[in-house]
Parts: sequence; structure tokens; C-alpha cells
Amino acid sequence: MIFNYFTIGLRNLSKRKGYTALNILGLAIGITCCLLIFQYVSYERSYDTFQKNSSQIVRLRLDQYKQGKMMWQSATSYPGIAPTMKKMYPEVENYCRIIDDELLLSNDARNVKFSETKGYYADPSSIDMLGVDMISGSNTTSLIGPNKIIISQSMAKKYFGTDDVVGKTLLARSSRLNESLQIGGVFKDYPKNSHLIIDYLVSYNTLEAELAINGDKSDRANKSFGWYDFYTYIQLKPGTDPQKFQAELSGIADKYINSKPYAKANNIKDYLYAIPLRDIYLYSNYNQEAETNGSGSAVGFMFLIGFIIMGIAWINYINLSTARSVERAKEVGVRKVLGAAKSNLIRLFMLENVILNFMAIVIAAIAVFALTPWFNNLMGRETALGFSLSGKYWLIFSGIFIAGTLLSGLYPAFVLSGYQPVAVLKGAFKNTSGGLFLRKSLIIVQFSISVILIAGTIIVYQQVSFMRNQKLGVNINQTLVLNGAQSVTDSLYKNEFQAFKSEVLKNPGIKGMAASSSVMGKEIYWTNSFESLDHKELGGGTLYVMAIDYDFIPQFQLKLLAGRNFSKNFVSDNKGAIINDRALTQLGFKNPQDAIGKKVISGDTLTVVGVVQSFHHMGLQKPIDPQIIRLQSDVRGAYSIKLQTADLQNTIAGVRTTWNRYFPNDPFNYFFLDDQFNGQYKSDQQFGKMFTLFAFLAILIACFGLLGLSAYNILQRTKEVGIRKVLGASTQSVVYILSKDFMVLVVISFVLSAPVSWLVMHNWLQGFAYRINISLWVFGAAGIIAVAIALCTISYQAVKAALTNPVKSLRSE
Repeated sequence: MIFNYFTIGLRNLSKRKGYTALNILGLAIGITCCLLIFQYVSYERSYDTFQKNSSQIVRLRLDQYKQGKMMWQSATSYPGIAPTMKKMYPEVENYCRIIDDELLLSNDARNVKFSETKGYYADPSSIDMLGVDMISGSNTTSLIGPNKIIISQSMAKKYFGTDDVVGKTLLARSSRLNESLQIGGVFKDYPKNSHLIIDYLVSYNTLEAELAINGDKSDRANKSFGWYDFYTYIQLKPGTDPQKFQAELSGIADKYINSKPYAKANNIKDYLYAIPLRDIYLYSNYNQEAETNGSGSAVGFMFLIGFIIMGIAWINYINLSTARSVERAKEVGVRKVLGAAKSNLIRLFMLENVILNFMAIVIAAIAVFALTPWFNNLMGRETALGFSLSGKYWLIFSGIFIAGTLLSGLYPAFVLSGYQPVAVLKGAFKNTSGGLFLRKSLIIVQFSISVILIAGTIIVYQQVSFMRNQKLGVNINQTLVLNGAQSVTDSLYKNEFQAFKSEVLKNPGIKGMAASSSVMGKEIYWTNSFESLDHKELGGGTLYVMAIDYDFIPQFQLKLLAGRNFSKNFVSDNKGAIINDRALTQLGFKNPQDAIGKKVISGDTLTVVGVVQSFHHMGLQKPIDPQIIRLQSDVRGAYSIKLQTADLQNTIAGVRTTWNRYFPNDPFNYFFLDDQFNGQYKSDQQFGKMFTLFAFLAILIACFGLLGLSAYNILQRTKEVGIRKVLGASTQSVVYILSKDFMVLVVISFVLSAPVSWLVMHNWLQGFAYRINISLWVFGAAGIIAVAIALCTISYQAVKAALTNPVKSLRSE
């Protein structure tokens, strides 16, 4: 019997090739999109799940308030917190602290040297807690003792040509360090699906030793509650109550931080929060994040779109199947007269549905495996060499597919099997009002989703364009940035740098050069609390500090609102400061001119010599911070070189030659500042591309359904069209009559979807510090596009019917 049903099902599907092709194509596209989206979502949500106890590990977040107003939220915290909690609270099983440092590493025996930026000073417990997979060396002892380092397998091969390097040494130089480090172990390259990138870890004892050498007698690396540059991870014992632990964090903050006289005098309060390790990548976007994190809202959006696309494809199937009910009514009537039971007919129609979905999923499987490399490249993701989906998402997809196949098949099966044979064979059968209402409702749902996706696509494009094209208040164009030289000792550096700069400026392809501690697009980690001597009642507030030389402000064309730039004519400028206008209110100044000549204190007493207009140091996702700029003639963080546009290749080659002459022990690393800055928008651009792609495909699937539905609707009205033509109706009036019902449904879709799309996109835009205002024309444009798409889809069938000779339409009457 099953084989018989299978044969009949294939025969019925082959009889209406157009109907079958539309359904299979729509379902195949829907399944393909769903699987690709699920792969993306699965990978994004897999971050930091590889650590052995990841579900029990949290990272501390530090929030600071002044006079009840939030000043900042930081992914880093104080190094004294974790050891204090370990002593006080039994639910703390373990902890680790890491703090980043850029090292110039070299293996002189092979004349290999590189600047390494993806590593940390780390507690020994970091190896196990952070999931570092050692292939040589001990998990417990490799990071015990000063001047120890563990490196990745790739890094070992880069410096030594082999990964058998335990016991060998690397010379390390940085602002903190100038030592030979012994390699205590080698680990497998750290997984890419982590909020951290780890190429090396230096023992925490090394940091302690270097601080002691530089005169630190207070053991700041272990006891400080004022230096908040440390990522602090705490492993909780199984069964720990999160609310109780959060209360303990509040107790630690009040006892060791908020009770300090300075905090009380300035009405400053710190709050600590525990962020689950698995949530960091998608839901933590605060100051001083280790890397650029993802967006939980974007991933959630795409996950929802995966469901929506599958839903649209199955809506098409339901609509087309029920629309064909008139055509198949006589078949049902004959089968019932010949003795077929309703259950037999339901099984037949369900088998047709299963065959159709099976064909679609086979095509989709081929498409997914073929498109995965392209899709991963589009998203800039290294999710896998081929298609890969975690077991959890296979279960979700399987559940959706089975449920969708059954639900989309059951309704048409029950409708078709429920016809009364007498009425059908007498020709008295017609579509029920209930069936028509359902089909109209489903069309409204489809095109409501389409309008939301069209409006969303426009708004995402507008926001990304706004960020890329907004004036930054600083000129970053045609700027080549070199990583500063680290190998030259402090006593020799200033003369070496000035000689290097003079030589570089002789190059005709170079317009200027400036040095600074940071450049635009790289987050400033140097912060201090400053207060104004004239407004001590306001207390101190955090300012972001950047050190520059004399040429930085004119080269980047920062606008002075009051005062002047640093000048060699003023020896006192070594104790001078320039602030941005965001810092004015915090320091108590009424206007830029009011700040000139005033004293600000943070350890040193500085005199404000200028006020610059605020500029975007970071991308427009983040607000502009209150900033103070200090003169430091020997600053060496970065060298910014303004280039002429002509002959860049030879100009850069000339700079490289000069660099190698003055700084032979430092690698020549450079980047273009505008590329680096715009790289902050990469994830938003990729989200925009993906959103646009899947919105287009969802609309395309909806059009398949509308095309098939309009074709069957027009087929049922063939004789009506013939009579109207005989009675003198024009082609235009016939097209209008055949199209208007569908267009009314599209207009209703627009009315229903416009407020929903505004609400959804308004909430998405809240994630940006600087954002567009949503214009009403966006929804008008989305509605017009939806109407135009629907009209183009319907018009071919309508015009074809209107141009048909009425004699052919009425021949059977």
C-alpha cells in the first residue's frame, strides 16, 4: 500500500511540474538559509565552552559611579580582589588574573624577532582555568617562578623551527620588561572561539619581580585595589548560588574600595559584577575588552530570521496546496466513491508532502556544503573547513523540520480529504470562506515579514554608512602608523628618535610625523583620576590620558577651542595639559576659555594650556570619553606619518630602510590608520551583509508563493476573464481586477508591519552611542518596494490572462 501511495504521490507531483518546482525551490532555499544561519549562530554561541569548567567560571566587571552617575564600566578590575575572595569565601574554588603586555621577542641564534601583542602575564592557574592545552611542560609548574613563559605551537615553530623548545630562552623587551624568558612549556594553538587570543603567557611572578625592581614595595600586583587593568576570573564551586555570590562581591567592594577616604570624599562608588565566562563574547562590550566581542542581539536576530525563512517556505506550501483544492476536488470525490476512507486520503496527501520535503532537503544539503566556504568568507569567520553544526543545533533543526513538515502537510491533507463526493461530482463544490481567509492571512503574514526585513535592511545600511562617513573631528587619512621602537634604552631613545624623525622627513613623499602613546582606533588604557584645584568640591574624576609630542595636534588637525598647542618655546609645557571639551564639565569649568591656566591634579600638578574639540578616538559605537593630553617628548607608543598620495610603495620602502638603520633590533610593523579605524565597523558591516542577503532570500521565497497562488487564482477565474473580455473589458481593467485583491493584502501587511519594524530597529540602534534617527520615509520606501515586488510577481500572470483570446476561455461552455 505504501509503495502504491508513493507511486501515486510522485505521479501527482509530476503532473503539475510548475507547482512542484515552486514548492521544492522555496523549501530548498528556506532549508539552506536556515542551516547556514544555524551554523553561524552555533559557532557564535560556542565561544568559551571548551574550558573544562566553563559553566562555573565568571569574569569580574568593574563599574564606577560618581555622585550617583555612571562614569565607566570596565572588563578589568583590581588584582587584590581575587586572592581576598579566595581567603574569605569557601565557594571560591580557584582564580586567575591576567594582564596584557606587548613584547618584542627575539631568538638571536636564528636572527628572528617579532612584536607580539597577544599575550599576558598570568597566574599559574590560568593554564587549567582558561583551557590552555599543554603539549609539553607541566600544567602546574610551567608558570611558577620569575622569567618563565609558555608559548603556542605556532609561535614555537616561528622562533625555533620546532615545537621541542622547553628549556630554551627568548629575549623579551617591553615598557615593563627587559629579560631573557625561559620557555616552560608549549601549548596547542589556542581555540579561535574564545574571547581571548593567547599566543603566550608569561608567569605572574615575572610581573611581581619587575615591579619590585622598579621600586614597588607594596606588592601592587597582589594587593592593589586601585590599579584596575587586570582581567580577573573566578571559578566557583558547583552549586554556588549566583545571587549570594553577587552579594559577596558587593561586600568586597564596600569593604576594600568604597570605604577609602578618597572614595568617600569624592562620593565615588565601585560595583563588582560576575559575568559568566560563556556570556563574555556575546554580551560583554565594556571598556578594556581583551578583543572585539560579538553581538548577542545580532546573533539573536539571525537565529530568528532562520525560523522566519523556514516558516515562509511552509506557508507557501500550505497556500499552494489549499489553493489547488478545487483542482483536486474531483480526484477526491472519485476516490471516495470508489471506497477510499478519509484516513487513506490523509496518508496519501501526507506522503506527497514528505516526498516534496525530502526532495527539498536533499537539494538544500548539496547547496549548504557547496556554499559554506563562500558564506564563511562573507562573514569573515573560520567556522570550519566545511559545514559544521553542533549537536544542539542539529536537534533544533531536526525538530523544526519534522514539526514543519507535519504541520504544513496536515492542514492541506485534512482539507482535501474532507470534501463530500456528491457535492464535488455534481460540480457544486467551491472554495470555503474559511480557506480563503486562511490563505489571505498567511499572505499578510509573509508580506508583513517582508516589509520588516526591507525596512531593517535600509536602516542597517544607513547606520553603517553613518558611522563610516561621520566627521570624526580628526584627520586620519593618508596616515601610516609604525609601532614604536622598544629595543632602545631610555637614555638613548630621545636622540635616536629625533635623528630618525629628521631623516624620515627628508623623504619627499612624507608631509609630517608625530609620536604618541596611542592612536585613533586603539583603546586608551591609561587612565587617572584628576581634579581641578579651583573646584575641589567636585572631587576627582577619571580622564583618559594620551601622551603626544609637539606635532601631533597640528598633524591630525585637532581643533583648538581655546588656548594653544604645546610649544618648544614654553619649558613649562612639560607640566602642561590639553583637555577635550568633554572633560570641561567633569573638572568644573564653565567654558573652554575658563579652563586656560587652571591647575589640575593627579599626582602631578598640571596647567591647562589648551582645550580641543572632542574627537572620536574610537568608533561611533562608543561615546567620546573625557580626555587629557600630556606632552611627552620621548613617547614611543606609535609613530604617525602623513603621506603624499603618490608613489606609496617607494615611500614606505624608504621609511623601512631608515627604520632598519636606526632601530635594527625592532621589527618594522606598520598599518594605515583609516583601515585600522574602519576595522571597528567590520562586524557591523558583516551583519549588514548577512541581514541583507537573508532578507532578500526570504522575500524571494514569499514571491514564489505569491506567484503560484496568483497563477491558481487566475486559473479559477479564466471563464470570468473571458466573459469580461467579450463584454468589452479592456486589458488594463482585467489586470486591475485580477491584481487588486492581492495588492490590498500587501497594503494591509504594510500597515501592520510598519510599527513593528520601527520598534525592532529602534531597539537595535540603542546599542550604538551615535546613531541615526529613523525616518518615516524608510517605512514608505519599504512599503513601496513590497508593493512593487508583489505587483511584478502578479502582473505577468494577470497580463497573460488578460491577453488570452476569450474564445479559448469559453470554448468548454
